[in-house]
Amino acid sequence: MRLAVTGATGFVGGALCRAAVARGWQVTAFGRRATADPDHIGGAAYVGWDVGRGPFPDPPEVDAVAHCAAQATDAGSSRQVWAANMTGTRHVLASFPRARLVHLSTASVYDPFRPTVRGVESDAPVRRYLNPYAASKAAAERVVRNAVAAGREAVVLRPHAIYGPNDTTLLPRLLANVRAGRLLAVGDGRPLISVTHVDNLVDACLLAITGPVRSGVFNVADDGVLTVDEALRGLLRGAGVRVRLAYVPTWLARPLAVLSESVRRVRDDPRPVRLNRYLISQLAMERTLDISAARRELRYHPRGTSFEGVSAGSDRAQDSTGSDETQNEGKR
Repeated sequence: MRLAVTGATGFVGGALCRAAVARGWQVTAFGRRATADPDHIGGAAYVGWDVGRGPFPDPPEVDAVAHCAAQATDAGSSRQVWAANMTGTRHVLASFPRARLVHLSTASVYDPFRPTVRGVESDAPVRRYLNPYAASKAAAERVVRNAVAAGREAVVLRPHAIYGPNDTTLLPRLLANVRAGRLLAVGDGRPLISVTHVDNLVDACLLAITGPVRSGVFNVADDGVLTVDEALRGLLRGAGVRVRLAYVPTWLARPLAVLSESVRRVRDDPRPVRLNRYLISQLAMERTLDISAARRELRYHPRGTSFEGVSAGSDRAQDSTGSDETQNEGKR
């Protein structure tokens, strides 16, 4: 198997490279950086490529391409996010016209204004989103769907809240919000949530790369669900971080988030805001996924949630995921 992986220096892209190389596949890793840590990508051949700038001029012949590159951040400009996520997907499709595409999307394409309760794939995309990341990822899915309609083999995977060892997405975002030994979260911690261990997501990617389906959209998550409180405490405990977890009522957090976002727009401040409406939508409402389609069609058999060995990566400025993955909101 000859595989290309975009976003290879990121959390998910690197894990996928290592798994594919371990299978004996011929892997070409792509990322925005000029160089990559060979251990991170499993010794795969590395090529610098910013997918948002244009198609790759002389692509290698591959059987499949796993598109893990994305800009998932509440910092930076909307133009940059759209260029990386939607336009970048067009460039990947154009660069590898004969290869099967595995497109790493996100559960953020579900409706942020109402709970996702065992969400099925046909529930998304929707018409309205709270940030450019979700909107651009939904648009990227439509690009892939159009390619499938034109005869392209392409599989879309939708993970949620990707975590695991060397996490550059979800855990770093939590730790960045710790103040004076306390982490503030929104809501009451009781809504249910699906999370996705990076190993489960890599397994789903490998299944999508090799078959048995030519195309389709599939939710990807761990076996089982848990509460937001269980997820937050599990992540912190697994990482060996001892902090107090406290909750801010949604009725209080929402107007503060609107104010914070408005000030950021007026000041044209590129820095991420600690509290926004997207974060509220993820923590204060149920976000669970129905993964029966992946079980049935991809033959996906996920392991249950385990926070053992969870750790934050040393470098948060990654190319990927997932999310997340930079994925500094853990959005995937």
